[in-house]
Amino acid sequence: MNNWFKRNGTHFLIAAIFLVICLAYFTPAFQGKTLGQADVLGAQSTQKEINDYRAKDTTILWTNQIFGGMPAYQIWAPYSSNVASFVIKTLIAAFPNPIYVVFLLLFGTYFLFTVLKLNPWLAAAGAVAFTFSSYNIILLTAGHSNQVLAIAFFAPIIASVILTLRGRYLLGGALSALFIALELKANHIQMTYYLVLALAILIGIEFYHAIKAKTTPAFFKSAGVIVAATLLAVLVNASLLWSTMEYAAYSYRGPSNLTQHTKEPSNGLAKDYAYQWSQGVGECFTFLIPNAYGGASGPSEGIDQNSATAKVFIDKGVPADQAVNYAQQMSQFPGLAMYWGNKPGTAGPFYFGAVICFLFLFGLLIVKNRIKWWLLGTVLLTMLLSFGSNWPYLSDLFFNYFPLYNKFRAVESILAVASICFPIMALLAVKEITETADKKDILKKLYITAGIFVALIIVATLFLSFRSADAQSGITYLTKALRGDNATATNIATAIVSDRQDLEHADAIRSFIFIVLAFGLLWIFIKEKVNTTVFSIALLALVLVDMWPIDKRYLKEANFQEKQDASQVVRPREVDQFITRDPDPDFRVFDLTAEIKNDEINPFFHKSISGYSAARLKRYDELMDNQLTTNPPNHDVLDMLNAKYFITQDTARNSKMVSNVTACGHAWFVKSVKFVDNADKEMQAISSFTPKDEAIVDQRYKTVIDTKSAIGGDPNASIKLTNYNPDHLTYQTGSTANQVAVFSEIYYDKGWKMLIDGKEAPYFRADYLLRAAQIPLGNHKVEFIFHPASYYTGEKISLAGSILLVLLLGGAVYTEAKKKPVAEADDKKKAPADDKKAKK
Repeated sequence: MNNWFKRNGTHFLIAAIFLVICLAYFTPAFQGKTLGQADVLGAQSTQKEINDYRAKDTTILWTNQIFGGMPAYQIWAPYSSNVASFVIKTLIAAFPNPIYVVFLLLFGTYFLFTVLKLNPWLAAAGAVAFTFSSYNIILLTAGHSNQVLAIAFFAPIIASVILTLRGRYLLGGALSALFIALELKANHIQMTYYLVLALAILIGIEFYHAIKAKTTPAFFKSAGVIVAATLLAVLVNASLLWSTMEYAAYSYRGPSNLTQHTKEPSNGLAKDYAYQWSQGVGECFTFLIPNAYGGASGPSEGIDQNSATAKVFIDKGVPADQAVNYAQQMSQFPGLAMYWGNKPGTAGPFYFGAVICFLFLFGLLIVKNRIKWWLLGTVLLTMLLSFGSNWPYLSDLFFNYFPLYNKFRAVESILAVASICFPIMALLAVKEITETADKKDILKKLYITAGIFVALIIVATLFLSFRSADAQSGITYLTKALRGDNATATNIATAIVSDRQDLEHADAIRSFIFIVLAFGLLWIFIKEKVNTTVFSIALLALVLVDMWPIDKRYLKEANFQEKQDASQVVRPREVDQFITRDPDPDFRVFDLTAEIKNDEINPFFHKSISGYSAARLKRYDELMDNQLTTNPPNHDVLDMLNAKYFITQDTARNSKMVSNVTACGHAWFVKSVKFVDNADKEMQAISSFTPKDEAIVDQRYKTVIDTKSAIGGDPNASIKLTNYNPDHLTYQTGSTANQVAVFSEIYYDKGWKMLIDGKEAPYFRADYLLRAAQIPLGNHKVEFIFHPASYYTGEKISLAGSILLVLLLGGAVYTEAKKKPVAEADDKKKAPADDKKAKK
């Protein structure tokens, strides 16, 4: 045991250093504070009804709190049979947010570099470089924890695949299954998709070399293990993936139901929307010079009383502190923020580190390992795809023809894959130095690399324009704000360009200094003035010092806040308090003052017509576009959605509540049914109709309805909601004739079933997206129960997959543990022979 600690002492020391780094950088997190409070509040809003039932120890799989109703498992579900859920929950319980994600980034990347056979200190340097890549830190600041969690598993998945390709089938396969399962559980399909693209290039290159070396049987065996591991990971996540896949066709990202009067493409996202956050081609300079494009949108720390913009106001007689405040306010005008790229806005650049960029290019020149071509190919692919609308040739090919690609937006986020390729290549360059005897050639290529980087810094400084495409519109807006003073507005715009240049120049000098330091460190290492350990520790320190101050621009102590419950932050208005006193368990509220697709406030208090979710139902989205975002909104549609209250504003912008006396209620019997040919005709028909009397039904449901005897036979018939649970609704009906009932509940046939007196009966869709059914004469108990097989059967499959994964991991650990004593015994036998050779 003592020998084991001694052998692994360096690893424990590095783990302690990682902990110290986290303690120093994320001190407020250890004090109970949290990041991304705005996103947390948004999530609490969306999960309001789910959390209310969780407080009663009840899990619901459907919620009516946002967008009229949608599956709750698209927002939150326990997935308790999934072993990956247990692992992630344990990490969250053990470490505060975002420390658990940072630890995963650090140790996962450290594991990758260990698999690549780097010494521990170099592996630590690579881990720090990837973890503190600015994009990861910016995502943490924004509270996008699931996205960072998915990125955190990139490195261990790559490491496990490499182990498998090397012939470590059991260990590599078991770890691949584990980390792919965790990646899938992170539930950020876009990041996973990008990783798959990178792995496809890696496996393709390995296949080429297997053919060349005539080792295809070994390759196919490795590939088979990777496929089997992936299938096992899918089984572990069966309930999550099955539910998501089933819902995808009905979601906002699925195919359009309409062919006319639709704002959406027939399938996937609109290209303009998907490409909205595209990396500018020139913005790749930020990999090396973080402020090459001005940094983040909004007020900049670079604007002080010495800035050119502030001086324009100071020259006008404005006091210095007020001048700085005015200068900061310029960021609200189009084209006048410090960030001057063509994204709608940005929280910060993709900075990979000056030291890492230098070593990356050096690696391209000296690394002989074929992994170099995988890294280069992946970086080129991800860069080209990140350009989106700025260089659409390749992006359009992927968008139009590659499965799922048109479901994703913010294409620049694919650079998360490039951000791990850079440190891999960088550290492999160092490894190459230690393994190559011809130091003269390496030194020559070091000088070439230094020359290229000096040229890059000069090019960025001299040839970037520092002018945004919409600068003129910003001057126009500013001229109006200054009551027609165009001269001052133009002077301010010119000063902003000057300040952008100053920010870039300062960072260019900074990057140049780090390149000089990296060059010097490499030079003395190549000249063998220092040993590998000293060099590796120095490189770790240099990388950390390079990344830390840049990250602190985007994630400072001020970004942490005390943990707050929604009730402490979002206060109900007087109208909210009045509406919540209504004892009715199931009605909707329409706030005309809120942005219908981005409403994170009303769901805290009401079952809302509006909400916020990127996974909302497609039909509901189409209904909003065609009926509810019109001026005025379609009152008939609001009635059928049982919008019992409207919230408006008076001329003094005070909130007012209006009771909607024509709301249809929970359910009602109609007097007639109008059949139409398709979704377009349905949408047209509900544009003007009387929902209480008439149901608009697609003709495909004709066989479900007895139109001769089931319509309007009893004007005194009744139907009441007697028990409300989001995924179990109970009604009591009474009628002397067969009737067609419409329920003010969202239609989704993948899990909802209807029972009449305990026996399943058919139901259908009416009024574009509501449930309807034929109810027989007499008194009946009618129930709608949400019990999706994709979740409940999926959970059983997940449990089976989880058991198999645990057994596989146990077998891998046992086998590896058994190998070590044998290897150690062999080493001891060899040692005396080696001593004799040394004496001779």
